[in-house]
Amino acid sequence: MATAGRLRVAPFVLVVALSGFELENLAAGIMATVRDLGNVAAGPFLGGTTFLALAVAGLSALASPLRAALPASTVAWTVVAPLPLVALGWDSHLSRVDGALLLGWFWVALAGLAYSGRGFPPSLPQRGRRLVAVRMLAGLAVLTGAGEVLGEGLRRTVERLGVSESLLGNTAVAAAVEAEEVGRVAVPARRGRGDVALANVVGTIVHFSAFNAGVIALVRPIELDWATRHLHLPMAALSVAVLAVASSAGAGLSRRDGALLLAAYAAYVAASIVLAV
Repeated sequence: MATAGRLRVAPFVLVVALSGFELENLAAGIMATVRDLGNVAAGPFLGGTTFLALAVAGLSALASPLRAALPASTVAWTVVAPLPLVALGWDSHLSRVDGALLLGWFWVALAGLAYSGRGFPPSLPQRGRRLVAVRMLAGLAVLTGAGEVLGEGLRRTVERLGVSESLLGNTAVAAAVEAEEVGRVAVPARRGRGDVALANVVGTIVHFSAFNAGVIALVRPIELDWATRHLHLPMAALSVAVLAVASSAGAGLSRRDGALLLAAYAAYVAASIVLAV
């Protein structure tokens, strides 16, 4: 909010542009694919997208309704953002070429989404935090080490316990690395900035489904298993469409909407478990 005030842009625009650069999500995917756990690696950007659209938005709306009338163009960009990922992964393979295409699409989708929210109200200038660069570099170092440990732990879990890669990546890993998003969405909603709360969700969805997916595929191509191809991949796009429709129909998300989104996520997790058994 402080940075948006200094730049005299709507917080929605700035949050959409920056909120999704989550190194922990990217680190988890990269470390998994480096250890030849491709379907675990797909979890942070497929299951992570579904978790954001249904669980994070649902829990946040239950805590405090998200009041914001999204422009039709914002809804449209949100819905189409994950569609190239679905199209490119429909053959059960994400190649390095696919990764490069997704990175190109990311900049198009991000620009379109940010531009669509230029009409939201600006924030007042506030005093910014100091040593931002130092904190970011320190966080990057910590996440690099944590990603290494996570990748090794995932490999051992799959090998020793026989847990399905796609189930582990799209449910447990996705939820673990994105749980803090609930606070990032609920706090601005409580302060009366439903636009900023939804910007956190839709902006991160664009980053996950295009930028993170593209980078991870560039590091190492991914072969999608049956469950990922038939459930987790299409569900990432479907969940985003459900969120977009719910938030546009009622000028935001009510507590009832939140409960319905959580119920949909619970059904998704149940289906994931059934397919993995």
